[in-house]
Amino acid sequence: MDGFIHALSAVTSWQILLAAGGGVLWGILGGALPGISPSIAMALLLPFTYDMSPLMALVMLGSVYIGAEYGGSIPAILIRTPGTNAAAATVIDGYVMHQQGRGGEALGLSLTGGTIGGLFGLILLATLTKPLSDLALMFTPPAYFALGLLGLSIIASVSEGSMVKGLIAGVLGLMLATVGTDPLSGVTRFTFGEPELLEGVHFILVMLGVFAVAELMSKLADNEPDDLVKPDTVSKLVLPSLSKLWSLRRAQAIGCAVGALEGPVPGAGGTVASFLSYNEARRWSKTPEQFGKGSEEGVIAPETANNVVTATALVPTLSFGIPGSNSTAILLGGFLIHGLQPGPLLFSTNPDILYGLFGGLFVANIMMFLIGIVILGPAIWLVNRPRPYLNASILALVFSGIYSINNSIFDLWVVLAAGAIGYVLRVLKFPALPLILGLVLGYMIESNYRRSLLLTQGDHAVFFQNGVSAFLMGCAIVVLVLGAYTEFRRFRREATA
Repeated sequence: MDGFIHALSAVTSWQILLAAGGGVLWGILGGALPGISPSIAMALLLPFTYDMSPLMALVMLGSVYIGAEYGGSIPAILIRTPGTNAAAATVIDGYVMHQQGRGGEALGLSLTGGTIGGLFGLILLATLTKPLSDLALMFTPPAYFALGLLGLSIIASVSEGSMVKGLIAGVLGLMLATVGTDPLSGVTRFTFGEPELLEGVHFILVMLGVFAVAELMSKLADNEPDDLVKPDTVSKLVLPSLSKLWSLRRAQAIGCAVGALEGPVPGAGGTVASFLSYNEARRWSKTPEQFGKGSEEGVIAPETANNVVTATALVPTLSFGIPGSNSTAILLGGFLIHGLQPGPLLFSTNPDILYGLFGGLFVANIMMFLIGIVILGPAIWLVNRPRPYLNASILALVFSGIYSINNSIFDLWVVLAAGAIGYVLRVLKFPALPLILGLVLGYMIESNYRRSLLLTQGDHAVFFQNGVSAFLMGCAIVVLVLGAYTEFRRFRREATA
């Protein structure tokens, strides 16, 4: 009952309504820009949330995530260019519908399916997070160390490209996490006499550099021509009728089920869920031959799935403090900059924040539907701006946001350095998420590792004597072995080919 009261107070607060509406609006516009992923849209906004209340900041960041997942479907349907990775499956039938003069219907299916998926995912988030956090209360320092290793191993194994490259990126993140003051002895490490580094390399600076600045560098290097939407080809949004939604119930149910299963899995995310739901919707459809030719089921199934993931992906983040995607890692950063540590204790120390976040995300999903009805015109106008103007605006937004945190030029240099590192990682096809996760989880992994050894006078057997820790370490080993086997098979196929 207390949780419901906290959620209700958030829903009826004008500050939370404003944060949810503003976050969704920025998310839709950011998602509509090809190359500006939900994580980048969230990272751009993150520095501006410092002076907000914790709940208002978290609701705004979560609302950006929700809005961006829908916004990515707009260019996917209209110009065959997914605004987000998760919208790639929507391109297959959404763009064909647009070519058939049914683009407005496709946009309506995307918006309605996304709203239904987001509300369904929010129900799962509210019901699953508390039981899992109660389980996390059994964790000891060895278990938390093992949990951090498991999170890194999963992300490294399922990241795009080589598992070895994923592990290397994760280790780089752990190395960055050692910069600053030692968590146990207080000795300074790797600061090179710079007082700005005494508190370590702030993850916000690295996130903005690796995601936003590296993306701008990549766009400049690619120099790809812009795909513009002709004004006379833009359809008005056409919302589906209740009878239409009822006829598409099977595809929506598949999208909800896949999103519920894939969302909590670290590294899976909306992209995997959208393609899986598309394939399953085609498998169970009464008209599978229509897929790829403008099928309505082929639009609503992946859009429902990737919006379910926006909520279910938060389950491990809130229950264990382990982010499973770029976007949830940035939301975790939002918790940390306001002095909040996601995990089991958050339910007892700050229940108003947690349940208020649930209420704010509910408002955000409703706002997404309302704003989505009127946002099509401005979104298309924004997509059609010349690319150099957009890149310059984004870079100015990054620098102004970072400088506003500490009024420090040094922070700007750190962002540029992180951007250069992120660009090199892209060129060498290293995944960025393991690096970010290693930096975010570095303190938890190191402090619990050393605390465990202090308690046992250096005996490493403690990590296998504790039941929970031994299970998690075993899972990490299995994940790495399976990842290595999968990579070995891929190398053999490539060598045979």
